[in-house]
Amino acid sequence: MNALHASAPLYPLFLSLEGKHCLLAGLGEVGRRKLSGLLRCAPASVLVLDTAAAAATSPDAVSLLAHEHVRFEKRACTPEDVQGRALVFAATGDARENARIAAWCREAAVPCNCVSAPELGSFLVPAVARHEDLAVALSTGGASPALARRWRNELELWLAPRARMACLMGRLRPLVLALNLETGQNAQLFRRVAASPLQQWLGEGDFQRCRQWLLAELPPVLHTHLAELLDDLP
Repeated sequence: MNALHASAPLYPLFLSLEGKHCLLAGLGEVGRRKLSGLLRCAPASVLVLDTAAAAATSPDAVSLLAHEHVRFEKRACTPEDVQGRALVFAATGDARENARIAAWCREAAVPCNCVSAPELGSFLVPAVARHEDLAVALSTGGASPALARRWRNELELWLAPRARMACLMGRLRPLVLALNLETGQNAQLFRRVAASPLQQWLGEGDFQRCRQWLLAELPPVLHTHLAELLDDLP
């Protein structure tokens, strides 16, 4: 797995880590942020390594290390540690150590984020704006993490009124697919919903207009599902 090259565009990807085995080297402030993000993605295990015992004693570290899928060991990373990992974070306070870990990952074709020198790793961690299940990832290609953080905050404001629409579509899609209509019919219906004023009305809390539109546009067999489509949206 090659290191990052500034001349080549990065391929955006949302990666499932559910049931996967990950490695975090370094439990400093950055490492704790990485670990918190990993645990939200339900990995099977996260091996956490740090040579300083004190790294595991801060209140937030203690909380993270108490997670049932985390194993902490007070030692340095070895080439064997990266084998079979779905993801590795080289986040120690030693740039040379991080570079060694990144090199082992390249040899083992394991995705690695090298905190101290991103160009030595194989991926960058984007700034992620979230609202419920809706997420937008933003990267400046390493040019300015500060700008990425600023724009992430702006994107969070942008996402909030759209979360209801995303939730509605997430509820509607399986109901429509269960009707076993032709693929073209499904696509046309989904496009009509996406292009409709529903997003605006949901943002305004105008559920009456939403119900009227859905009654007019959805197949009659789905009319009995309006309550489950519209109730308790975020």
